[in-house]
Amino acid sequence: MPSLKSLRTRIASVKATQKITKAMQMVAAAKLRRAQMAAEAARPYATSMQRVLTNLVAGVPSSSAPPLLAGTGSVNRHLFVVCTAERGLCGAFNSSIARLARDQANALIAEGKSVKFICVGKKGYDILRRLFEKDILELIDLRGVKQIGFGNAQGIADKVIGRFNNGEFDVATLYYARFRSVIQQIPTAHRIIPADTTINEEGDGAGAPQFYEFEPDEGEILSSLLPRNVAVQIYRALLENVASEMGAKMSAMDSATRNA
Repeated sequence: MPSLKSLRTRIASVKATQKITKAMQMVAAAKLRRAQMAAEAARPYATSMQRVLTNLVAGVPSSSAPPLLAGTGSVNRHLFVVCTAERGLCGAFNSSIARLARDQANALIAEGKSVKFICVGKKGYDILRRLFEKDILELIDLRGVKQIGFGNAQGIADKVIGRFNNGEFDVATLYYARFRSVIQQIPTAHRIIPADTTINEEGDGAGAPQFYEFEPDEGEILSSLLPRNVAVQIYRALLENVASEMGAKMSAMDSATRNA
């Protein structure tokens, strides 16, 4: 039977743990509101970008479409851009994104296709390297970034587009967690090369197709807009991830406090 002293020590330890997890929950809650507002503000812009691309595509012959829209004519070589957190203590947030990427990679490999990875965030890298270490091209570390800005997304987009222009892959897919609530973050895969011109996300309806006259012509606008679209979609994913991470961390720390 435990002594009175050991019980007191145990109680003190539990209380200390509860103080830590409660403090972490409060910090996550404070960060969540700002992150949620940023993610929600980015959604209409990213969706509008896809809507503009959809309208532009209608006026461009497939034979003259830019490579970022038309692709290479093959779907055999894939690049997965997997965005996760730099740290843990956020429940299944990191593992759920990595699991989605892993399952889709294994399905493609079973079809005889190749898959390479760019990992944005160390936690996803730690999970994926166990199975795909030789296929990970790069780890992009954002630990020193206090607040995600468009420049961070632009830097990642430049790397991805550079590899595409060098002929390293045919299709690029972005993996992240779409924020829905504190208790629900949805692992999401979104094709960014060739550009996905469909708009079917819940709450982001495109409405009826709209048609415009463009000046200069559609092809010229597409050539400048498509690289921007890659950066915009990555930026949106990074912001969604921050909100999802804070929501998952808040929920995980609440559970840890109650179960301590």
